[in-house]
Order: sequence, then C-alpha cells, then structure tokens
Amino acid sequence: MITEIGKVVALKGDRVWVQTIRTSACQSCAARNGCGQKVLAAASGGRANQILVANSVDARVGDEVTIGIDEQALLGASLLVYAVPLILMVVASILGHQWSGGHDGAAMLGAVLGLSAGFYAGRKFQRAGGKDYEPRLVRVNRVASENCL
Repeated sequence: MITEIGKVVALKGDRVWVQTIRTSACQSCAARNGCGQKVLAAASGGRANQILVANSVDARVGDEVTIGIDEQALLGASLLVYAVPLILMVVASILGHQWSGGHDGAAMLGAVLGLSAGFYAGRKFQRAGGKDYEPRLVRVNRVASENCL
C-alpha cells in the first residue's frame, strides 16, 4: 500500500477533505538530475493538495491521518489512463492508414479518434469499478483534541 500523511481540514457527510503537502525526496536521491519528479516538485512549490475520501476511521477536523491506495489499484488506474488510450491511438492510426490506401490525413484522423475512444473507454471502466481506484483513510495518527491539553 502506498501511503501519505495528511490533515483533515473539513467534513462533508460521511467523507472528509484531507490536505497533504507535496514533498520530494530529490535531495537524497542519486538520480535527481535525470528524474521528472524534481521538475514536478519545483513546479508545485510544495503546494497543498486536498482529496475527498470516505471517513472510515471516524476522523475529525484537525486530525492527522494516513491515507493509502493499493499498489495494484494504482497500477490498474495508470494502465487505464495511459496504456489504453495510447494502444487505441496506435491501432486506429494504423487502420486509418491501411484503409485509406496510405494517406497520412486518414492516419492522423484515426489517431485522434482512437485516442478519444481510449479516453472515453477509460472513463467508462473507471466509473464501473471506481471504488477500487479511490484512496482511503488507513488510520488516525494524532487526534486534534489531544493537542488542546
């Protein structure tokens, strides 16, 4: 399970908004010059992210919590978002090129249609099994009311 620590900032019914701060391990990584994470961390400036998750551990506003997502769910979501559209784009481009007798315009149109179909299919698959791809609260690390003593 991939986890991240955050703070509950708001309640919304049976769900909570959890705020996390993007951190980067670039200072301790040997591959810092050849990695895109450093660029992403620099672009974000350490800004906070907020995510809405089901409140399965009875967290309250101000609690420090751990949120997590299963590695298999993350891998599946990555394949759905990246691989399916790209594979459909390549296949549709080849088919458009073949069916048109070698015209590049048909190949480009096929690529655009295949990519669009891939995004649409990915969205439909995600909605069908969306609960698997959502992060969830794993535990409350520190309760807000303990800090007031």
